[in-house]
Amino acid sequence: MSAVLAAFREAYANALRLHLDSPSQTTLADGYELGRRALVEGVSILDLTEHHFRLLARAGIDDTESALEFLLQTLAALDVATRGFLDSTRSYELQRLRAEDLADRDAFRTALVESLQDGFFVADASGTVTEVNSAFGALTGYGAEGLPYKLPHPWAVPEHERYPNLGTEAARFVLPIRHRDGRRLWLAVSTSSVIKPENEERVYVGTIRDVTAEHDAQARDQAVSRLATAVGPATSVAEVLSVGLEELRRATDAETAVVSVWPNRQGPPEQYVSGPVSDTGDEAVSRQVLDARARALLDRVRTQPSRSVFVIPEGGASSEGVVAPLGEAGDAALWLRFAAPRVITVADRALFSLLVGHLSLAVQRARNFDQARATSLTLQRAMLGPIELPPRFSVHYEPALPPLEIGGDWYDVVQLRDGTIGVVVGDCVGRGLSAAVVMGQLRTAARALLLRGAGPAQLLAELDTVADQIPGAMCTTVCAAVLDPARGLIRYSNAGHMPPVLAEPDAKGRLLEGGRAVPLATFDTPRRPEATTALAPGSTLVLFTDGLVEQRGVDIDMRFDELADELSGATRDLPREVADAVLSRLRPSGGYDDDVAMVVYRQPPRPLHVDVPAEPLRLSGMRRELTNWLAAAAVPHELAADLVAAANEACSNSIEHAYLGSAPGRVVLTADCTMDNVVIEVADSGVWRPQPEDPGHRGRGIAMMRALSDELTIDHVGIGTRVRMVARLPAVSVAAASRVP
Repeated sequence: MSAVLAAFREAYANALRLHLDSPSQTTLADGYELGRRALVEGVSILDLTEHHFRLLARAGIDDTESALEFLLQTLAALDVATRGFLDSTRSYELQRLRAEDLADRDAFRTALVESLQDGFFVADASGTVTEVNSAFGALTGYGAEGLPYKLPHPWAVPEHERYPNLGTEAARFVLPIRHRDGRRLWLAVSTSSVIKPENEERVYVGTIRDVTAEHDAQARDQAVSRLATAVGPATSVAEVLSVGLEELRRATDAETAVVSVWPNRQGPPEQYVSGPVSDTGDEAVSRQVLDARARALLDRVRTQPSRSVFVIPEGGASSEGVVAPLGEAGDAALWLRFAAPRVITVADRALFSLLVGHLSLAVQRARNFDQARATSLTLQRAMLGPIELPPRFSVHYEPALPPLEIGGDWYDVVQLRDGTIGVVVGDCVGRGLSAAVVMGQLRTAARALLLRGAGPAQLLAELDTVADQIPGAMCTTVCAAVLDPARGLIRYSNAGHMPPVLAEPDAKGRLLEGGRAVPLATFDTPRRPEATTALAPGSTLVLFTDGLVEQRGVDIDMRFDELADELSGATRDLPREVADAVLSRLRPSGGYDDDVAMVVYRQPPRPLHVDVPAEPLRLSGMRRELTNWLAAAAVPHELAADLVAAANEACSNSIEHAYLGSAPGRVVLTADCTMDNVVIEVADSGVWRPQPEDPGHRGRGIAMMRALSDELTIDHVGIGTRVRMVARLPAVSVAAASRVP
């Protein structure tokens, strides 16, 4: 037995004896303290219990209840310690099991994250990427060995700053990145925000997926759609290439786009350029000259199979540009030049091929439009009327459905054998080619009736019968007129058409509303009415179709008033200029809604008579009066300038020579016109002076007058001299589908 145990036993025996002699809380407290001592000194419960019962047996103590109470009080401290140990043991076991479970969970999480096909990352609140899986490294080229990745991330593309960085916000977005090997990729990013419970720190957990193929396909579709939209309204090859090359250059990120088109095998190509061609960047120069290398490239590639794309240079690691044939005719080729060499990927080739294909289709469609336009212009020339008109006429035709330049409105001007002129303006129902077919038949019938001598009313009555036999001709409106320039009269009849407008010199125009009846082939009319109106000298007559004055949302009376007001100053302008002014003033902001046909006629003015003293200061006034009269007579500007110069020379001769050595006399200038000629006479009452044999540096006046007129006659028999000059008025040439800008 150890000394510690022996000392404890002795202390326990003394304390038990005191308790049995006088039980109290104090003695019980001593017992509890002995229990704590036993715990400290390592006395076992068995030793304590055995020692207790041996003491009772030796002393023969009968008060077993007090003895038991003291023993239990001593054992209480040992019991508390034992239960605490057991609780600690159980807690430790639970913690151990939990740690093992967490370790298993971490291993499972790691295995799960690594098994993901998508890239996985974790980033802290500052945007620093602290954890990635192997798929992340494969997608970006930056794996776990380089962690952490702080902002700016090494895969970020500087020129795409509008995209968020990984781990900076919870969202779904598509992000462009630069792979470690230099490739440009597009990633679909999905990020969530998480709060750590232990420290309330915010972290971002997300995944990335490679969507480069989908992005490229969408970009191709969008580029093709933009190109198709851009070239859709174009109706000529020049328009297609003007807008198409600009869009193509933008879609492919090319610096320059060039197309060469060979109109024929022998001639040089026509070049269309978007962006600078030469390295100097001088666009004005680059659009005039292509370097020899580009010419050779395009000439060689234009005969290759359609939709082929060839990189320049071939077989190189990077490319300066691409070339491709344009269309299947072998007469056009495209060259795209990059600002800096770059790698051409499979996706790039697919995009180039699609864009070149769509541009080729647009060019072919434009060529088809050009052919259709040429056909329609030929048809129009055959249907609309004469290519040359009598003097003092102007016509205008503008369809509402370009680019075919043909419609249902028409005009015709016919010179008749008795010196009169037949004019017909009509409007068929409908638009486009179907209306043009009806128009052509009615125009031909009307012309034939005029040539047979039919008057306006008879012509419309006969056209009623013709229109009744032509499908689609019902309700056609026509205004027929016969002009008599010599007598100054107009006879006209109107089948439901717009009334002509007649404007006398320096007066507002007025509507000619006589001779009105219903449109063709609508009702049986016993007799078509006819009206006659005087044409004042110098007056202007306008016949037109309803497309000129009808405008959606505007009262037609207001449009008539605009037309009449525009004609108030028409005498000072040629008929062509009057037509231009009328069309410009009445044209709606969005263009005319309907076909427009218009005929403008100028009645010859009164003869001019100017009688002034033979003084040099009078010459400028005589020139001014003659110029104004010639404009009123609808004499073309160039011919008018010649006639003014010739008349000025004749007047100068009279002033300088006729009254030399005598009292000043007078000079008389007269001018008159027929339908085809202008006659100008200059007369004086002085003395005729023959031209000397050697006139020196002067004496060229008669030769100049002869050159500037078609016929020159000088009469100096008797008193005074009379110079007579005759000029033939040219026919008015008509361009098909003439337009006013």
